[in-house]
Amino acid sequence: MDIMVIGAGGREHAIIRALAKSPEVDRIYALPGNGGIAADAECVNVGATDIDGMVDFAKTHGIGFAVVAPDDPLVLGAVDALEAAGVPCFGPDKKAAMIEGSKVFSKNLMHKYGIPTAAYEVFSDPEEALAYLESAPMPTVIKADGLALGKGVIIAETREQAREAVKNIMQDKVFGASGNSIVIEQFLTGPEVSVLAFTDGKTVVPMVSSMDHKRALDGDRGLNTGGMGTVAPNPYYTEAVARTCMETIFLPTMNAMNAEGRTFKGCLYFGLMITSDGPKVIEYNCRFGDPETQVVLPLLESDLFTIMRAVREQTLAQCEVRFSTGCACCVIMASDGYPVKYEKGYPITIPDGIVPHVYVAGGALKDGRLVTSGGRVLGVTATAPTLQEAIEGAYARVQNIHFDNAFYRRDIGKRAMDAAK
Repeated sequence: MDIMVIGAGGREHAIIRALAKSPEVDRIYALPGNGGIAADAECVNVGATDIDGMVDFAKTHGIGFAVVAPDDPLVLGAVDALEAAGVPCFGPDKKAAMIEGSKVFSKNLMHKYGIPTAAYEVFSDPEEALAYLESAPMPTVIKADGLALGKGVIIAETREQAREAVKNIMQDKVFGASGNSIVIEQFLTGPEVSVLAFTDGKTVVPMVSSMDHKRALDGDRGLNTGGMGTVAPNPYYTEAVARTCMETIFLPTMNAMNAEGRTFKGCLYFGLMITSDGPKVIEYNCRFGDPETQVVLPLLESDLFTIMRAVREQTLAQCEVRFSTGCACCVIMASDGYPVKYEKGYPITIPDGIVPHVYVAGGALKDGRLVTSGGRVLGVTATAPTLQEAIEGAYARVQNIHFDNAFYRRDIGKRAMDAAK
């Protein structure tokens, strides 16, 4: 069967590599893909939010299955449009994707159905938000309602920072219409855990847990980024925590979405914090996380295509979903200056033996050569029986990859190793 994957980053590269292992998958198209993905799929110049373009391509090329990976096309209704054109899809429809598309919706959903999360208030008037901040406890968390490239969450340490955040989001519209409404919520403390889960609206099957590293600099300092690296599994996600999450968060979320007439079929991402009061939801995403996917899928031993089709057909309960008992580490190699300002166009050198362990996020082909084309450039991964070996393996590979202005954190996995001790 010929299939297509919508998206252009390291997450999509990991999904394509995993799908390529399936004996049922023939040709894979990436819309639009990138210069690195081009080695594993046929890239097509159709943007990830060009829904008419992807429908036309699917119909004219006899696509048998589509995977819509990024948040934007899911929230815009790409799955609805493809399914209406007769193309089976993995991913939630527009109504279900609202769980990520609107922070206000997701917070209200949790409140209505008793799913543990931080206390919060919602504002659509900036003056009312500013007035509330005068007596709100600090630090506090301020979130733009809509999608904001993963950057719409601001942790304000002081009242002045909180005021500035409200003005930037609601008055200056730094995130556009996503800032028409905001959520101001209680600041929680505790270790963070990411759990991706397959769900077909009847069954929830969590994948291996992971730990993301959002800050740009070592020691969790610097600006927030899309993610500078990940490890899996997350040592804070114990069997006891997993049981609690299934009972109080995962199944209640699936049931809540069903009750709202928004049955979720796809990958539901749970951003969790393990607080002194137990696990709480920080955020939901309606898709595979990036770069969490780059450590979770290398540990998947079952056939990803079979799982995705079972999710779409609501037969997940009858499908085997098995993961390795090993560990994985992904180190992001970025362009110096990311996430603010950086230069592009530098040639990338990756030894042949390392290529299968590298997911390309920001790479383009220029005269047949892979060059840098984004802030996050590569996700360099390793799997091993132990976390220590996976971390050492990933960094050993990083040392053998070269491009000008390369920048990466040198402490990915340190927190996890400290916790494991």
